[in-house]
Amino acid sequence: MLSTLELRDIIEKSFLPVRCRCTLAADQSLTVQLFNRGSPQPDLQVAGIRAEQLDGSRAIASLVSKLCCQLLDKQPLRDAG
Repeated sequence: MLSTLELRDIIEKSFLPVRCRCTLAADQSLTVQLFNRGSPQPDLQVAGIRAEQLDGSRAIASLVSKLCCQLLDKQPLRDAG
């Protein structure tokens, strides 16, 4: 299993250039906050992620993919013209 520091680093770097903050609670659950618009308030915050379930690259990639989809769902549509 990865150390908490390694896990946080992998998750946070996965969202670049979007700013990501990943924190570990006392109960070993993760909270991921994504800041996409330069605001101090997160555009997306997900708490209660079980760190012990992120035991490999597939589990981490699956989490990142789900969070990206959630973030995209929250983005306003932009006019193409």
